Amino acid sequence: MKELDPLLHSQLRLAVMSILMNVEEADFVFLREKTESTAGNLSVQLDKLSSAGYITVEKGFCGKKPRTVCRITNDGRVAFESYVETLKQYLNL
Repeated sequence: MKELDPLLHSQLRLAVMSILMNVEEADFVFLREKTESTAGNLSVQLDKLSSAGYITVEKGFCGKKPRTVCRITNDGRVAFESYVETLKQYLNL
């Protein structure tokens, strides 16, 4: 049986990817609130997903406030869908 992608198997990274699968983009504050994570932990996990090419992270400003926006990439979408299919095989669904 195919192995689950260890990068997506983390609870917080899986939550971020699940959210990004359903929106065009999400900013850091939205992701932090939805995942109920700390800013530091979320930042580390976003870096890991970005390094893997699963998401893009764009830093900028909205007025004078810093704003970080995340989007899922095609590779990220494929990886997530593959993860879900593998999980279904494990569950015999």
